[in-house]
Amino acid sequence: MERSGADYTIIFDGGSRGNPGEGYGSYELRTRAGRQIERLIFGNHVTNNEAEYQTLIAALGDVLNRLAASGADPKTCTLAVRGDSQLVIFQVTGKWKVKTPHIRPLHAEATALLARFKRADVQWHPRALSVRTLGH
Repeated sequence: MERSGADYTIIFDGGSRGNPGEGYGSYELRTRAGRQIERLIFGNHVTNNEAEYQTLIAALGDVLNRLAASGADPKTCTLAVRGDSQLVIFQVTGKWKVKTPHIRPLHAEATALLARFKRADVQWHPRALSVRTLGH
């Protein structure tokens, strides 16, 4: 992946074993100091789209917790978000409407978290980049 120039870069992916089924997700968080990958399990009866949203929300929460711990204001930080879920990426950027009722609260939470940053550059990338970064 190209260098985004952002203070934080999130690469996320989620899914379920069965749809719905056992939900899981991973995200890589990149900072100027380094990078780390987090793995998540969301339990049963989770759809692929729910897992994608939950993974993005967890990653955004991680960044905000780090900023709070360091005393930094999120409104001074830039964020780059990359994911292979067209549904999540295009919904949070406003290109697609949220039509599924049970996705609306997840969309609202993700967009509220993104709005806390100075700038959030949210872009879709091909699945191969998620697999190369996260292994799934």
